[in-house]
Amino acid sequence: MVTALLQIFIVYMSGSVALLADTIHNFGDASTAIPLAIAFSLARRKPSKRFSYGYGRVEDLAGVIIVFLILFSAIVAGYESVTRFFSPQPIEHLQAVVVAGIIGCVGNELVAQFRMKVGKEIGSAALIADGYHARVDGFTSLAVLIGAAGIWLGYPMIDPLIGMLITVTILKIVFDTSKLVFTRLLDGVEPEVIDNVKIIAESVEGVCEVTDLRVRWIGHQLHAEINASVEPSLSVEEGHEIANAIREKLLENFFYLSGTTIHVDPLTASGESCHCGHKNLEKIRGKQKNILVAYSQ
Repeated sequence: MVTALLQIFIVYMSGSVALLADTIHNFGDASTAIPLAIAFSLARRKPSKRFSYGYGRVEDLAGVIIVFLILFSAIVAGYESVTRFFSPQPIEHLQAVVVAGIIGCVGNELVAQFRMKVGKEIGSAALIADGYHARVDGFTSLAVLIGAAGIWLGYPMIDPLIGMLITVTILKIVFDTSKLVFTRLLDGVEPEVIDNVKIIAESVEGVCEVTDLRVRWIGHQLHAEINASVEPSLSVEEGHEIANAIREKLLENFFYLSGTTIHVDPLTASGESCHCGHKNLEKIRGKQKNILVAYSQ
């Protein structure tokens, strides 16, 4: 926000549309921190009877708001660039424009390093992505310097062209960010996380196999549901100890793991398919098939 405020003053002095696009982008980035801060604040609340998993999903909703804020900044920047392309205006105070570009580059890089550091510490993919987003913003500020150099060399049309280039960059960020946000909303998880959880769980002494595994993000916290098969001769107490050993080992390797649901099965009847009788399972599948046929008709 400090970077954007310094830049807007120079935009008023110089009339540079490339700098205006960069400034709008920085204002948009500053505003994205607001819903994210609210989400992190709500996520600290304890689970309730209505929200038994807590309020971590608010972070994903904040991600949707962030996507639309960035998209709005791209639309405004693009409109101003196209307008200036067809209605060119003289650019003044080129030295000030250069200073503003440098301010934007340095300011965004400092924010990028801070966001990525904190994101890695708390396991927030959204915050890490936001850090890379800020780093890209620093590169767009460098584009402003190219525009200023073009004007100085006698090519004033470079200024609105740089503004359009910045707009395209913002749209690319919108696309990448929306993929991350909507993947989380649909309980999508990186495949390597699933593989690592399975390897760690199966490495625990007494675990014969992990038959079923589901992992999902709730905000920046990870939740795992595991079906682990053990020797059928073990007692309930021994099975319980193995489940605790799985949980402890996962927590050692995934500091952002908030909870685990571990179901211990005998090796002779492992997996969720064994929790329901074959006759009942066929009935359920038959009902599902009838529902799908009726829906299609």
